[in-house]
Amino acid sequence: MNITFCCTHTNPKAWLQALGAALPEHDITLWDAEAPHRNAAADAAIVWAPPQAFFDQQPTLKVAFNLGAGVDALLEKRLPPDLAVIRLDDAGMSVQMAEYVLQAVVRYFREFAAYEQDMRAGEWSFRRPRQRQDFTVGIMGCGVLGQRVAMALQHFEYPVAGWSRRPKVLSGVQMYAGDAALPDFFAACAVVVCLLPLTPETQHILCARNLKHLPVGSYVVNAARGAHLVDSDLLALLDGGHLAGATLDVYTTEPLPEDHAFRRHEKITCTPHAAARTLRDASVVQIVGKLKQWASGTPAHQLPGYVDLARGY
Repeated sequence: MNITFCCTHTNPKAWLQALGAALPEHDITLWDAEAPHRNAAADAAIVWAPPQAFFDQQPTLKVAFNLGAGVDALLEKRLPPDLAVIRLDDAGMSVQMAEYVLQAVVRYFREFAAYEQDMRAGEWSFRRPRQRQDFTVGIMGCGVLGQRVAMALQHFEYPVAGWSRRPKVLSGVQMYAGDAALPDFFAACAVVVCLLPLTPETQHILCARNLKHLPVGSYVVNAARGAHLVDSDLLALLDGGHLAGATLDVYTTEPLPEDHAFRRHEKITCTPHAAARTLRDASVVQIVGKLKQWASGTPAHQLPGYVDLARGY
């Protein structure tokens, strides 16, 4: 089987070595954008943000394994007919995401940022402890990542609510589903965490129309995609006092421009799309396992992480 590797912004050497060691019976080559005539037709591809030229030169490609959980950038391309797309369905990312969300929630709930500011100002302050039972954390997107985040929050006894586009049942989580439930979901949350896949239906879901349903003094965490958030709406709600703050890991334009208002805003904590990195060793194990299943005859749509191209996840 011929396998090609095309991953933008990724050093391919270590990946190719690990994949070659795990799949010695298969030919694995690096796609060469500068010399397309050298690229052999591949049966399978391992990709991250490949250019359109890659797919144009691989019209017979049967399956693409995406080096990440989000496939929105991939689905913007003109894909070969009948191509199956398989995403990473964890590979160490869910624990990292749980860590990221938990630290943001705890920092806000315990008001550590305010204490730090007071200490820098020479003050020795006290704030009345908040009541955990009144501090519901709402998770938008209850797939593998969202469920792991919910478990972490429950371990620290935070009430958890969840919202998804279609009905789901999660143990100990108050679930909401569909657009009609968005006002009630937001109204129940002290913190809202966006972990949704980016689709036409979820783009700009963090907008003033929805965020205004959050109680005054609530907090927003976006660790999914920048396009979920309407930047100007968030800034207006922060400056108007409706929202207390936000932690953002993703942005409409990445890297975040140096002059963007998010970088300077005192109520916004920014990180550089670092909430959940793709871990090479764990990812190789997962991709190799799925490749072997597929090569042995398992239909692509039966593999974990199979993407419904119509739904976008």
